[in-house]
Amino acid sequence: MKTLEIIGHKRANLGKSESKKLRVEGKVPCVLYGGKEQIHFETPMISFRDLVYTPDALMVSLSVDGQNTKAILQDIQFHPVSEIIMHVDFLELFDDKPVSMNIPVRTKGTAPGVAEGGKLYINQKHLLIKALPKDMPDEILVDISKLTLGKSIKVGELEPGEFEIITSDLVSIISVETPRTMRIVTVEEEELEGEEGEEGEEGEEGEEGAEGEAGEGGATPKEGGDAPSEKGGS
Repeated sequence: MKTLEIIGHKRANLGKSESKKLRVEGKVPCVLYGGKEQIHFETPMISFRDLVYTPDALMVSLSVDGQNTKAILQDIQFHPVSEIIMHVDFLELFDDKPVSMNIPVRTKGTAPGVAEGGKLYINQKHLLIKALPKDMPDEILVDISKLTLGKSIKVGELEPGEFEIITSDLVSIISVETPRTMRIVTVEEEELEGEEGEEGEEGEEGEEGAEGEAGEGGATPKEGGDAPSEKGGS
């Protein structure tokens, strides 16, 4: 997995007032935990540009006063109005200890359902993955070359790797949906076919009725023709 370097310095003083002062200076108060002790440090806000505002998942190489540590971004807090970064938590990594991360989903190939007029939806842009740091993937690649109209690919259909997918197997990752206009046309066509079928049945019933009436009318003259011959015989 790709790694981004962030350089910081340990904080001499803690507290809300000191944190506020750091933000005014364009710095972010941070905490590194998961190891033997928590480390409180500060780093320029611009350092997070390539870590936070990116679709990629990254590991972090922290250098705090010359002490290097492998870590991941665990939590980040933004101001509700200005959206500046208020605080960041980092989790220290160990080679023999699994860690969980949200890994981006990428597609491979072209879905046949799109060529048929459908629309491709990526329902899950990230999947929660658990793995050792060395086995953590940069992305989850999903093959959509056999995805037809109205179908979807669920987590349980993915091929296993050197990691565990924490997201439920039943979750739909990618789907090709039928556009509303196509659904309306299909319904109208089905209704039209139904009406034509009903008209055909009514026509057949009318013909059968006419044939029945004609058969009954042809029997009457025959019976009437026999009556004079009986009279003549007497």
